[in-house]
Amino acid sequence: MMTLDKITSVDRQLFFYLYDWGKHRPIHHLSLTLSKCGDGYLYALIVLGVFVFDSATGSAFLLWVSLAFLIELPLYLVLKNLIQRERPYRRFAGLNASIAPSDRFSFPSGHTAAAFMFACLLAEFYPSFGLIAFAVAASIGVSRVLLGVHYPTDILAGCCLGVSIASLLLGFKSV
Repeated sequence: MMTLDKITSVDRQLFFYLYDWGKHRPIHHLSLTLSKCGDGYLYALIVLGVFVFDSATGSAFLLWVSLAFLIELPLYLVLKNLIQRERPYRRFAGLNASIAPSDRFSFPSGHTAAAFMFACLLAEFYPSFGLIAFAVAASIGVSRVLLGVHYPTDILAGCCLGVSIASLLLGFKSV
């Protein structure tokens, strides 16, 4: 059985390994781009695109995505402010974040929660895009570690939060 100390130790070791790997120029530039994809613009562009090209399903998709974000945004902010886990670059001297995060605390990752929630919804409404949506969501999460603003467990928690919110909402869709 893994203790909390052991989990924390593995989390930190994995963070430093990924953070150091993320310093390589091509990986760093890719990480910056992927992280920006999680800022919300990509989601809006996709929703607009499906709405324009498939208005019937696109309207329903827009409704479910909007409802999901109305739940996800305040929930992840409440969790962050309750848990108050310092970001890695704030915790360790000499560590620099490559981006300015949108808030102070790291757990859970809001970018990852939103990415996985969106991927679940996109996969439900447009199954042929599911695999790529989950690959992009995972890449957004990993990019946040590579850029020094999250620990791997922040990403795991964000993934769980996003999938849980989408699953809960999609359970109501079939009712």
